[in-house]
Amino acid sequence: MMNVKNILAALMMLVSASVFAETAQETAVKKLVEPRLGEGVVVDSVTKTPYAGLFEVRIGSEILYTDEKAKFLFVGSVIDSQTSVDYTKNRIADLNKIKFSDLPLDAAVKMVKGNGKRVVAIFEDPNCGFCKKFRHTLQGVDNITVYTFMYNILAEDSATKSKNVWCSADKSKAWDDWMLNGKAAPVAAASCNTPNDKVYELGRKLNVSGTPTIFFADGTRMPGAVDAKTFEAKLASLK
Repeated sequence: MMNVKNILAALMMLVSASVFAETAQETAVKKLVEPRLGEGVVVDSVTKTPYAGLFEVRIGSEILYTDEKAKFLFVGSVIDSQTSVDYTKNRIADLNKIKFSDLPLDAAVKMVKGNGKRVVAIFEDPNCGFCKKFRHTLQGVDNITVYTFMYNILAEDSATKSKNVWCSADKSKAWDDWMLNGKAAPVAAASCNTPNDKVYELGRKLNVSGTPTIFFADGTRMPGAVDAKTFEAKLASLK
């Protein structure tokens, strides 16, 4: 009779063979699909999904699907018809996650309301209308700490406006005065140094393509001027 040790060894061999076979299959699909996507397109990974025999094709943060022979390409979301779970949306959100603790918070404008226990970071441009709209939404949110990275991507004078805010005695008040009331901060001295370039590079590194973009403590992001109900629901889900 085969002893327990031999049985375990045999099972491990079967599992290893299965994993190897799946990896080999994914590699084969990648070799088939990559040249069919167009010249210069680089596929970052191919992963077999647990649904419908599809393979996930990842190009950066973009997700496509194909079959095992790479004969068909599927563009769009895979949604569970019974639970309404959007697998594609969840996967993209997972791919776009960051490590919140790695954010250089010393380069952000800090605002604390109430006990400040709920923490978010937001990339905003001083010329962004949607950012100003979301600032008004934040007025009704309590017990929160907001780190604002002034991300100058919309206009030539965005960097100047951000510098004036950064060099103010009360950065948080100066930012709110501008975003909520249109009251510009005093002109900063030429000698005042800002983290403008650092924040710009950070945004590019994190693939922040628009403002506002909100990052939550779990590393997930939410683009756009979301309403208070959506924002509060997301914060509550982190508990």
